[in-house]
Amino acid sequence: MTETLAVHGVELTDVAANKVRSLLAQEGRDDLRLRVAVQPGGCSGLMYQLYFDERELDGDLVRDFDGVGVVVDQMSSPYLDGATIDFADTIERQGFTIDNPNATGSCACGDSFH
Repeated sequence: MTETLAVHGVELTDVAANKVRSLLAQEGRDDLRLRVAVQPGGCSGLMYQLYFDERELDGDLVRDFDGVGVVVDQMSSPYLDGATIDFADTIERQGFTIDNPNATGSCACGDSFH
């Protein structure tokens, strides 16, 4: 009997996956995954958290994007279902971006939503 892993509905673009691979290579770590979470806070009520994590917590939902693991906790998953993580490298903005169809509004900084 094979174990079925629960997956989430977050997408990771190829550009973002390549950036994650590059960052992990710089750190010399292959045991880390990208964790995406939603926490209370920010000027619009909820804010995103994006960080590397080596832990696997009860209820974590995991997807693999060509060797890049993306982890979402069970509580954050409904807020992030259908969201796409990308990486921008322009004069105006550099960093990971989250396009979330569940966000009905956001603040000017773009780091929090409701």
